[in-house]
Amino acid sequence: MSKFEYVAPCHFGIEAVLKREIQDLGYEIVEVEDGKITFSGESEAIARANIFLRTAERILLKVGKFQAKTFDELFENTKAIEWERYLPKNAKFWVTKATTVKSDLKSTPDIQSIMKKAIVDRMKVAYKTESLDETGAEYPIRVTLLKDEVVVGLDTTGLGLHKRGYRKATAKAPIKETLAAALILISPWNKDRPLVDPFCGSGTIPIEAAMIGAKIAPGMNRSFIAESWTNIVPKKEWYSAIEEAYARINRDVIMNIQGYDISDDMVKAARENAQRAEVDQLIHFQQRAVKDLKHPKKYGFIITNPPYGERLSEKEYMPELYGEIGEVLKNMETWSCFIISGYEDAQKYIGKKATKNRKIYNGMMKTYFYQFMGPKPPRARE
Repeated sequence: MSKFEYVAPCHFGIEAVLKREIQDLGYEIVEVEDGKITFSGESEAIARANIFLRTAERILLKVGKFQAKTFDELFENTKAIEWERYLPKNAKFWVTKATTVKSDLKSTPDIQSIMKKAIVDRMKVAYKTESLDETGAEYPIRVTLLKDEVVVGLDTTGLGLHKRGYRKATAKAPIKETLAAALILISPWNKDRPLVDPFCGSGTIPIEAAMIGAKIAPGMNRSFIAESWTNIVPKKEWYSAIEEAYARINRDVIMNIQGYDISDDMVKAARENAQRAEVDQLIHFQQRAVKDLKHPKKYGFIITNPPYGERLSEKEYMPELYGEIGEVLKNMETWSCFIISGYEDAQKYIGKKATKNRKIYNGMMKTYFYQFMGPKPPRARE
């Protein structure tokens, strides 16, 4: 079978988490860069990576890498790629996205149109035809230029991997499912420890935790654009990956996961989303303010995405809100707390310095993942 290279983009700051996920699937890491991991695998990796990876934004099948300082070089190097290896004669293809950073070529519309023309020219020669009807399966192409180095990939995913399919209702500033999963995987939480999100919004963090604990693959209930690429990925490889996903699920798991929010509407939305994700029986949602947070169990985890005060109308309430979080930490002294926030004075008003502080980009916004580690639980007697 042919081996390919794949590029998995991710949020800046969570590369180590995604690298571990890819290795756990059994694939070899080729390169780790800011915001993306390159790995190698056979064609079945397209199905398995899309279905199982929790923290990747999408999976790109890498088809070319070259230098281009001029549009002529971009055209010729694009044309030199063996497009007939990937695109059937009737393929519908287009350059869906081009990004350029610190490169001589800056116009993304020109990059897209020139690359499309180069691919058309190559395909006409390869398939000995005067025209391409483009009536077949869709093959979107993504290209990145960084310091004049061009990386070209076929987008195997379609809608981003954060679109699990369960979140119909969302909060004002929802956290992406992929980032929520990463925060949980960065923490030492496991299914045997209590977990509370006191700012649960539409329920993303508790739902992702329940899916992790029950070993429910994030992509098993959605479709991917590469499912129609039978020239690259045989249908049986998708069926095999789905069978593997069902076989992995732990249907007998019992977990103590709770999501609270001050808004009753958000609590209702979270319950509906959990039901769609088929984890509603594993999570307790309730309307409750953060200052009222208590828990009878010890050595649990708070993992949460509180308001950052990015709206001017909210800024004046941030000191009080983060002060309330600090009071909760005092009262739940055996618990560990993990907070992602773009609020610069978070530690000041919590009144405690984080054990660890990790910079993560939530979209274009710089945030910090504050990790307040509680004591380890005593070892159970043998």
